[in-house]
Amino acid sequence: MSLDNNLFTLLVTPSSQNPLIVDLNDPSGTPHYRKQRVPGPVYKMELYDPLSEALLITVNAPSATSKVKVLELSNPSATVELKKVGTISFKWAFVWETHELEWRREECYLLRKPDPPVLVAVTKEPPGRLRSTSVQILDYNLQRFDIHDRKGLELVILAALLSFHDFNDVYHSPQGSSTSTPRQLSSSEPPPTSPVSSPAPQLPPKPQRSGIDRIAELQAMRGQFNEVTVEDEGSVEDYGAYCSKLFEDDAMLFITILSDSSEHVPKVLQVVEEAKRIRHKAGIEQELHQYVLYDTQPRKGPRRINLDDTSNDKYRPPDNLTVHLSKIPMPELQPKAKGTPEPRPPESEAKPSRKEQKESKKEQKKREEAKRKEDKKVNNNSHPPTINKNTRPAHTPSPSQLNNPGIYAAPPAYLKPPGPPPAFPGRAQSSEEARSNRISGIFTDMFRPRSTS
Repeated sequence: MSLDNNLFTLLVTPSSQNPLIVDLNDPSGTPHYRKQRVPGPVYKMELYDPLSEALLITVNAPSATSKVKVLELSNPSATVELKKVGTISFKWAFVWETHELEWRREECYLLRKPDPPVLVAVTKEPPGRLRSTSVQILDYNLQRFDIHDRKGLELVILAALLSFHDFNDVYHSPQGSSTSTPRQLSSSEPPPTSPVSSPAPQLPPKPQRSGIDRIAELQAMRGQFNEVTVEDEGSVEDYGAYCSKLFEDDAMLFITILSDSSEHVPKVLQVVEEAKRIRHKAGIEQELHQYVLYDTQPRKGPRRINLDDTSNDKYRPPDNLTVHLSKIPMPELQPKAKGTPEPRPPESEAKPSRKEQKESKKEQKKREEAKRKEDKKVNNNSHPPTINKNTRPAHTPSPSQLNNPGIYAAPPAYLKPPGPPPAFPGRAQSSEEARSNRISGIFTDMFRPRSTS
């Protein structure tokens, strides 16, 4: 791929004195980085500062052609895992802080799904070989993202690119798969006459890391940051010290310690106690909340049905164990007692049956109908019939009263004004009204009190 001449460019310059050393120089010839291949049975490559000779980053792998490589930065320490994710095409991926990056042949991209990736580095290499001659870091694209340690990201990008060069050298060498570092023949050394002229030298024992560094490497290869998987390799003291060191970061609120298999369940409990003991010995007063879960992972293989007539009360150790150590309380992980019945809702809140629901609906309809009738009756009584004020109702005695005058009793005189009832002006009295008035006058004279004079 063509490079931009206006950008800062690093030229890959192999050393003429030592084939294991490669310098990254600017166009003026000033070295900025120095790569050195460490010979040995395993693959190891180191990147230095050529002026101060300070170690910047180290790449480790079982061989140069391994599909997983561990990159370890120095000052400050950090671990990055470089994986080959392409099956047919050339793709190597790694994670820096919260961003995912991917090397694709001559270009390195920062992935941002579902948006298109952003180009952050570009190289120039001859056709058919993974041997770059120059590389450019596109700082203007990196500034678009929230990256705290850009220098560390630049070192990871360059170290990954240089490890691809070693991968290419071993892959295309005649002894590519037999050894990680091809042997260099001098011009004065004669070629061997027979492939088995001398016995093969014994390889030195494989160097192994120990202590917390080995535990950190094992967890980094698993891609775990706040999870610690306890396995055979590593002592209880090393695991406990590693867990205690994780809590030194203020951003680490909790860690999870889990067993790799059923044989490591007792070791998980020992690691938890060791981590708490180290914190107590260091004088840290903050108490850790502990939450234990067991048999949370499904068993592997076919399910077996036990037909033996054995008691279920016999204790059986759990197949897997997970312990959460947290600086803050986590109510969702609180244990729940087995066999405790759930509180039943009160009778008022119990859900009625269908029959009860139908009966309640019928009763409700009856009450509504009775209430509707009562409201209708009250409304009828509250509105009396209207009286026509232009007409006066006729208060006439019944026919029985007219035919039997003795039954009819007129009111006393002191309760009734003397004289006939007033007649409305302008209206002629009917014959019945005149007759009623005459009878009323007779009874008035009969019940008039006598005078004493």
